[in-house]
Amino acid sequence: MKRLLGSILLLFCISNALFAQDDLLELIDDKKEKQPVNATFKGTRLILGHSTKMQAKKTLEFIVSHRFGRVNQGAHDLFGLDDSSVRIALEYAPFDNLNIGVGRNSFDKTFDFFAKYQVVQQSTGPSSFPLSLVLLNSFTIKASPKAEDDPNIEFNDRLANVSQLLISRKISSALSLQLMPSYVYKSSPTPNAAGIPGDTELFALGMGGRLKITPGVSFNTEYYYRIDPVEGTGRTNAFSVGFDIETGGHVFQLHLTNSVFGFERGIISETFDDFFDGDIHFGFNISRVFQLGGKKKEW
Repeated sequence: MKRLLGSILLLFCISNALFAQDDLLELIDDKKEKQPVNATFKGTRLILGHSTKMQAKKTLEFIVSHRFGRVNQGAHDLFGLDDSSVRIALEYAPFDNLNIGVGRNSFDKTFDFFAKYQVVQQSTGPSSFPLSLVLLNSFTIKASPKAEDDPNIEFNDRLANVSQLLISRKISSALSLQLMPSYVYKSSPTPNAAGIPGDTELFALGMGGRLKITPGVSFNTEYYYRIDPVEGTGRTNAFSVGFDIETGGHVFQLHLTNSVFGFERGIISETFDDFFDGDIHFGFNISRVFQLGGKKKEW
């Protein structure tokens, strides 16, 4: 795993040496002026977590994320289709470089809120910058169990916060990579089935990428490596692979993953299943974008 992590980081850092500058120059029409690099990712989600894509000012996005049960549950549970975890969310861009959102996940009846701020966008030409940098902060409230069912749980015990720096680079017209250094803080760590509590604080490094297959279809992958986690809790690293399918104002994302969550706290710190042991969940994200004013802008 350490070798894999090191290889991916090395690939990301030396991408300039591996790919000719002509690939980037093909992304723009005017090579004499500074130009933003657009369409690094087609969706605001890489797979489970956020990508560096930002919606333009006055854009409203409606997202439905669905994860079914484990495929290895067998035919009796229709290979996981009898079970599901659903997140429904609305996300809005009051400014070009700021997106905010609210969502509700059926797992633990969790409400999540986030703010996503673009620090800089990758560009070419004079005074160009080689990366896109986005700051993300996500805040969650667990509504389960109800207060009357467990009076020992205080409101503060239901809270968690995740901070991320999203770093991406469109290396060529077909390939984009992203790193996601992450910090998770939970007021009260969630215990596993054996009653062993998880991490109160956790650092993780996410990584992933997009490979364009056709103008409307891409292959995506995403992985979160937990750095020095509490041992014996049964938590695993979240791993996902899938496809993005773009059809006009819709983006369909079909994927296989070992995490049922649609919010960062759960994805990074509360995934229990092991992808390579067959604990695989089929899932999808459906996104519909509404332009409430102004002109649509491609990121």
